Amino acid sequence: MLWSGWGDPDRAEPLPEAVVGLLRDLLGVRTADARPVALAGIAPPEPRLDGAELAALTEAAGGAEHVRTDAEARVRHTRGKSTPDLLRVRAGETSAAPDAVVLPGGHEEVLAVLRACAAHRIPVVPFGGGTSVVGGLAPEGVDRFVALDLRRMDALVAIDHESRTAVLQPGLRGPDAEALLAEHGYTLGHFPQSYEWATIGGFAAARSSGQASAGYGRFDDMVVGLTVATPEGPLDLGRAPKSAAGPDLRQLVLGSEGAFGVITSVTVRIHPIPQERAYEGWRFASFAEGAAALRRLAQDGPLPAVLRLSDETETMIGLADPAALGAGSGAAGCLAVLGFEGTAAQVADRRARAAGTLRDAGGEPLGAGPGEKWAHGRFNAPYLRDSLLDVGAFVETLETAGFWSRIPELYDAVRNALIGTLSGSGTPPLVMCHISHVYQSGASLYFTVVSDQGDEPLPHWEKAKHAACDAILDAGGTISHHHGVGTDHRDWHEREIGPLGAAVLRAVKDRLDPAGILNPGVLVPGE
Repeated sequence: MLWSGWGDPDRAEPLPEAVVGLLRDLLGVRTADARPVALAGIAPPEPRLDGAELAALTEAAGGAEHVRTDAEARVRHTRGKSTPDLLRVRAGETSAAPDAVVLPGGHEEVLAVLRACAAHRIPVVPFGGGTSVVGGLAPEGVDRFVALDLRRMDALVAIDHESRTAVLQPGLRGPDAEALLAEHGYTLGHFPQSYEWATIGGFAAARSSGQASAGYGRFDDMVVGLTVATPEGPLDLGRAPKSAAGPDLRQLVLGSEGAFGVITSVTVRIHPIPQERAYEGWRFASFAEGAAALRRLAQDGPLPAVLRLSDETETMIGLADPAALGAGSGAAGCLAVLGFEGTAAQVADRRARAAGTLRDAGGEPLGAGPGEKWAHGRFNAPYLRDSLLDVGAFVETLETAGFWSRIPELYDAVRNALIGTLSGSGTPPLVMCHISHVYQSGASLYFTVVSDQGDEPLPHWEKAKHAACDAILDAGGTISHHHGVGTDHRDWHEREIGPLGAAVLRAVKDRLDPAGILNPGVLVPGE
């Protein structure tokens, strides 16, 4: 993972000059060379762990080679991949660097590390792919901490062919998990935008939702079992697919973001690799018309594996392809992308029935081209963000979800909040949105914002983000559909669940982590 941006450095491409001019002319971006400082020139603060503490970590992790305190390792584990995180790191600001990076090799070593950290009151931040965009990797109110990197725990442990489940370790990255399952003829079907770098443990800890969630479900739908290490001991959860034996503690761990424990294995549902995958595009005259069509598919079927709808602005811009930025889909209105998976007969049947519903709802078929283009570039947007940051533009995302009846109000409220706060310094920002995940009762909204960085981009964005979060709750949405809570959303999360709900989370935290070492400041209100 690129330390100062996203993914593989060889895949980042500079923006064409025409696009740079477009940013300057339409958004007032004061284009300039804003590339990051050199990694070799960054000097994080000196580690603040003493000899006894390092010795305890070394023993727990199984050797000195599994405890890193060098500058490069610490910089590479500093913060996550939100735009504010990247702007700080790109400028060489690494005050939030961990004091050590610890790499355990298994469940027992994780338990040992947590016990050592609890004994020495050393905060611990679990680290998978480092793709958090909500402040999930920079603990608050601490004077030192260690990053618990789970990359050594990257195995496919077991497959139950009869039950169609697999046991995966938490450090396994998305593509590696798919490759290992494919050797046995299976797929997990989980492809979030962070897929190339995020890990199985991170998917579970953040309640990740993949681009094919309409067909396969969210990651929390896929999980049937969990093993968790806590400072107080292990949790082994999930004896059966479903249970009436009290509240489901699996759901307590899913989405807990490392605040209650460290996930050391995940048992998931798996599926035979589909014989065929087919993508296509449809045009709708307006976002409201397209949303109504998606609702019909979500409620009455047939439901594709992939079902997305870009609003007018996102359709016009053509977000995922830097070379074609501004060219859009070749059609006015709003672009919907559908993806079908299964046997050839199942794909043909679902496509035909979906086409009838979409035509009845006012849709115009665009053929396979737009869908295939989306599928080809589906993981490119974070690379485009790096290229935009390099020339002085500010790019960030946020997301929410709500019931179908509230989607129009939610969409307008968030757009107005972002445009209103980010227009104060001059040219209004570009605000784009798409429906990324659908359910029978509602959908998610994913917003992308592009503007000038300005003289103080971080306070400028913080004001806009706060306004958008207020608008989300006021309009009846949830503060996060799939990015998580982290530190960025913690205060709004408390408003969403109420004071009693916050007290319940606090009580769970106190029982599982009485020393308060697990990801301090993340998720749990009132820390």
